[in-house]
Amino acid sequence: MRMKHALIPTLRDVPAEAQIPSHQLLLKAGYIQKVTAGMYTYLPLGKRVLAKVEQIIREEMDAADGQEILMPITQPAELWEESGRWDAYGAEMFRVVDRHGREFCLGPTHEEVVTDVCRQFIKSYKQVPLRLYQIQNKYRDERRPRFGLMRGREFVMKDLYSFDIDEAGLDQAYQDMYQAYNKIFSRCGLTFRPVLADSGQIGGGYTHEFMVLAENGEGTIAYCDSCDYAANIEIAEAKPEACEDKHDAAAVEKIVTPNIATIEDICKFLDDTPQNSIKSVLMRADDELIMVLVRGDREVNDVKVQHVHPCLNIEMADEDFIVEKIGAHPGSLGPVGLKDIPIYADLELENRTGLACGANEDGYHFIHVDMARDLPEVTYHDLRMLNEGEKCPVCSGTIQTARGIEVGQVFKLGTKYSEALGATVLNEEGKATVLQMGCYGIGVSRVLSATVEQHHDDKGIIWPKTLAPYHASLIVVNIKDEAQMAAGEKLYAELQQAGFDILFDDRKERAGVKFNDADLIGLPVRIVCGKKISDGIVEYKYRDSDEVLEVSVDEVVDKIKDFYQD
Repeated sequence: MRMKHALIPTLRDVPAEAQIPSHQLLLKAGYIQKVTAGMYTYLPLGKRVLAKVEQIIREEMDAADGQEILMPITQPAELWEESGRWDAYGAEMFRVVDRHGREFCLGPTHEEVVTDVCRQFIKSYKQVPLRLYQIQNKYRDERRPRFGLMRGREFVMKDLYSFDIDEAGLDQAYQDMYQAYNKIFSRCGLTFRPVLADSGQIGGGYTHEFMVLAENGEGTIAYCDSCDYAANIEIAEAKPEACEDKHDAAAVEKIVTPNIATIEDICKFLDDTPQNSIKSVLMRADDELIMVLVRGDREVNDVKVQHVHPCLNIEMADEDFIVEKIGAHPGSLGPVGLKDIPIYADLELENRTGLACGANEDGYHFIHVDMARDLPEVTYHDLRMLNEGEKCPVCSGTIQTARGIEVGQVFKLGTKYSEALGATVLNEEGKATVLQMGCYGIGVSRVLSATVEQHHDDKGIIWPKTLAPYHASLIVVNIKDEAQMAAGEKLYAELQQAGFDILFDDRKERAGVKFNDADLIGLPVRIVCGKKISDGIVEYKYRDSDEVLEVSVDEVVDKIKDFYQD
């Protein structure tokens, strides 16, 4: 492609709304253009990278017996009502009504549609296992679209769905997709980790996320420094850590605690440690109030709470709401004497004595609290966040944490959708059997952001060779120099003839502009026809290295062949 004819609107300044490197560089290097919040046009460079990712995905999905289909973006409400998700999915669903008053949604996911395909055509055990996939736009009305392609309202996803006669077949499909995902993200040049995860709105049971390690990742993963344990921090198992109990048998006592608003305040006032206090958190679970208790030095994990108290939405109650319902501010909350509100406690509080907690009255706290004696109705669960430095829940290793970008997830759905929509087949005995389903998604557009987050420097993007929109940048320093231009045209033709896609910078621009744009765009190889062309020499440079080599014009094609065959 000749740059004088290309739409590559590089920018000199970083767009004001772009906060992280991938968003900044994809805009600045002319890969994407913002249309509105959370929606982008993929410009020619961006579309070429997207196609490279899609091709890798297709090759690995086909190798794992996937068959590509294409399902509609617009989906009828009736299918979602069959699965029970039409009302449950929430505000993130884009909903539309046609001229006849029928309700539809712009598909945030496609479990219902693909299950409908299956129930229409798959009738016998002889037709499974079946694996269907698509690469399709998805739509979710994010409350806060941000970080460019990382969290958008329109995005490109690959989703594959597996259908099997039994759980053994589902286990095999899950394992096949797990291995395929490892191959895909390795081929994309990414450093990543598969981690245990929460299934969220998709539902089902066992699931792994594939997290690309990146400083600006939205998620946190916990992993062991001694074994293979790794999990999203949202579900990472937190084993109770023993602390010395007071064995305090005194009766509960209400004491005056003026101007106490935090755990730190009450510990100073009582000359005690946070391990001997109860942090009481009031939460709104849909339309219901619940209270969650953790040790004073711990934080509540709302995803774990949602598993214990199933609900669609859960959030901490705000201060005004707490005052209205309880009559006290958050720093004075406590479980003792609280009526008509379900209370859940973390495992570390079980059988503890001599604890302090709020008295649900500003300026007062309870001391000598005995969990078994004073709160017999409380149930105990793992409800807290796992912290870096704690012991691994599997071995004796130490937990480390890292930031990550989720680029894929694999789910065992079981019969959640097949049972609701009646996707059954006749087994070998002629009996109707509900199909076992799996769901396997990749955020195709997210891969672009994740790759740039891992592969960039202060000059621009550094694309892995498998994803680069072109194989090399070919620059003619001075297009008015006949020798330079002739050598450039000759190399351009020879490289194309050898099967390479070349971005030929033949613009009437200063050399500095061309070099800066080449670094910004980030192609793996840069070839420069400059002053030494009269000696048959060009400059040859790899984007991830500062070294500039002098190479004979006649060696260029072979050198690039060797690089891409490695």
